[in-house]
Amino acid sequence: PCYYFCFHLSLLFLHTHITTRPTMISDFFVISPRGDTIIAKQYRNERGNVGAHERSHTEAFFRKVKFWNDDTNAADGSVKRGSAGADATTSTSTGESSEATKKKGDAPPVFVMPDGLTYFHVKRNGLLFGCSSARNVSPNTVVELLSTIAKVFKDYCGTLSEEAIRKNFILLYELLDEMLDYGYPQVTRTERLKAFVYNEPIVVEPVVNTGAMINPKTASANAVHKPVIASVNANGRKSASNQNQKNEIFVDILERLNVLFSNNGYVLNSTIDGCIQMKSYLAGNPELRLALNEDLVIGKGSGQYGSVVVDDINFNDCVNLTEFESARTLSFVPPDGEFVVLNYRMTGEFNTPFRIFPSIEEVEPNKLEISVLIRAEMAANHFGANVTVEIPLPKCTAAASCSLIKAQGVGYANAEYMASEGKIVWTLKKFPGASENSLRAKVTLSQPCTTQVRREIGPINMNFEIPMYNVSSLQVRYLRIAENMPGYTPYRWVRYVTQSSSYVCRL
Repeated sequence: PCYYFCFHLSLLFLHTHITTRPTMISDFFVISPRGDTIIAKQYRNERGNVGAHERSHTEAFFRKVKFWNDDTNAADGSVKRGSAGADATTSTSTGESSEATKKKGDAPPVFVMPDGLTYFHVKRNGLLFGCSSARNVSPNTVVELLSTIAKVFKDYCGTLSEEAIRKNFILLYELLDEMLDYGYPQVTRTERLKAFVYNEPIVVEPVVNTGAMINPKTASANAVHKPVIASVNANGRKSASNQNQKNEIFVDILERLNVLFSNNGYVLNSTIDGCIQMKSYLAGNPELRLALNEDLVIGKGSGQYGSVVVDDINFNDCVNLTEFESARTLSFVPPDGEFVVLNYRMTGEFNTPFRIFPSIEEVEPNKLEISVLIRAEMAANHFGANVTVEIPLPKCTAAASCSLIKAQGVGYANAEYMASEGKIVWTLKKFPGASENSLRAKVTLSQPCTTQVRREIGPINMNFEIPMYNVSSLQVRYLRIAENMPGYTPYRWVRYVTQSSSYVCRL
């Protein structure tokens, strides 16, 4: 009898454990830049009767994200802790902590709301993709899930915008039904979802940002706005692009630079985070072969020498690495939509595209003169596009005036003191290679300059994009179809883009 009692008790415990297992997410939503809820789907009612209506939690979430600085400054002495145990800023009575609390910044991707739920979000093209959970789930997993959902939406709509989501909401709800079941991720791959999706997307013309790109020929694969399935236009008819579909494949070699300079212009720390991403529109999904540098070396301590040395590299699971060790050649069948073929990372010394040389001179007790010289060390046939340089100033700044010395071919350039943000913003539409540009700012303070005031100046932050240029020298030797298919002539577009991730100079 005792044995049977323990057996039934264990079954009861197992049943209770299974039926009360933690839910992945409670609900999912997409919010427009104005705060309108475009998509919303609830998987579990974890918040009870809190809220006047079902959209109250998304409205409260948007206000929290929008006015994050005001909330953090007002909540003096409070501690915000995420479900994964990540602490947010805690304000204390000390001066150093108080200064840190007042610093401006965006809302973190994970935080707890007053309703007791943990909210997660990512921002894509101005849209907020968010969800909530009442359980202690992995933040990395949920953020990755939100990024994947945004990618799938873009693959099926062609472009990720508020108008595209509103016109394709039936298709997107159908995708959500297949991707998430009771809050658990199920099928999240673009090509596998094709078998379960029956609605056709309505193509929306993308909004062309003429100021964001200097040369339209250098647009990345993200600028390709064609759905992965047959589409219809706004009138409900098949779009002409489906009938005249070209066999195209877009390849991006994208590198993001993390560089830290000293006040003398020397590099203190430098890393490259790179990836090769593709978007395929090839009929029949033929197998492709992609060849990289023959002298590519993986691992600095490997004892080998080559022109391109990467610290580590990881591949998409669709890549066949049989010939990689011998010929540095990859073979794979490209999946539908955008995908990353490989990621790589490089550390150590490399030729930085820009060098920053700052200087600060105290002219009078309450007047400073800040000079910043930026030298482009890349070849003259390259240029930096949409360059922005930010120079934070002390809080006691009363006024600041700027003057520029432009190199030939720069075009539009402007520098002004943003009093509301407490910094000088210097913008250059185009920064030619092998040239120098300098800024001189005269700063008037409301109090005498002290050591503490000087510490509030900087660091200088620089943002840029360099088309058709890469720092690591990683090259695509060729991209071809593995099998010989007579009459099959695909268009191959290979582009190199270098962007700044964290390009900072200390003062």
